[in-house]
Amino acid sequence: MASNATEYIKHHLTFWNSSHEGGFWSLHVDTFSISLLLGFIFVGVFASVARNAKLENPGRLQLFVESLIEMVDTQVKEIFHAKSKVVAPLALTIFCWVFLMNAMDMLPVDLLPWVAGNIGAALGHDPHHVYLRVVPSADVNATFAMSLSVMLCIIGFSISAKGVGGWTKELFTAPFHAHNPVLALILAPVNFAFQMVELAAKPISLSLRLFGNMYAGELIFILIALLPWGAQWLLGAPWAIFHILVITLQAFVFMMLTIVYLSLAVEAH
Repeated sequence: MASNATEYIKHHLTFWNSSHEGGFWSLHVDTFSISLLLGFIFVGVFASVARNAKLENPGRLQLFVESLIEMVDTQVKEIFHAKSKVVAPLALTIFCWVFLMNAMDMLPVDLLPWVAGNIGAALGHDPHHVYLRVVPSADVNATFAMSLSVMLCIIGFSISAKGVGGWTKELFTAPFHAHNPVLALILAPVNFAFQMVELAAKPISLSLRLFGNMYAGELIFILIALLPWGAQWLLGAPWAIFHILVITLQAFVFMMLTIVYLSLAVEAH
């Protein structure tokens, strides 16, 4: 039984890899394809609502989308004090996309892997070696990719606001400023080291926070699925209700930290 449980957990935690050997240049096909599909769903729904928006008697979906936009716009106006047409759409995209990726954890653990196994068997593959992980945000590669994109936005916004010279000067003068040129030169390596640590810490904290929470949630659902049917309902239902809060909160935190980081990037020390 322990062996079966171990194989069950291992199977559910194995990615659909583009290469059997793995390696740096291999691709997690399930993470990439599901993320892309969810992105198209987000864009399609919002584009459809925008095309069919009504001033009188708006539908429930339109009211829901408008409430999301208003919520994100309020957060951006309170935190980001510079002028930008990019930050609010970026924040809305991050929140909705990350939420959709997190929400895949609410599907039954065996549903999509079972579908993938049957499709693989129909194509002549061994269903026991057909893998599918359905929560993209439980893949550290996906969370790091998103956080690195945010880091590039931070650098881009900073250069746009301060210029290449201003941004470079800030790297060597903050946080320890010195009016004495000699002292400023001595402190430059220390300032640069602190700036690099701060810049690297932002994507690392963003990615690992989201990955850790979603990986833990995915693992708990898998462990609950190993229990008898009655225990699954007894423990699974409360955890699923609580996890709704987790997946929403993690999307909100990722969005809020992105706004904060971009706000800090355009402000002078």
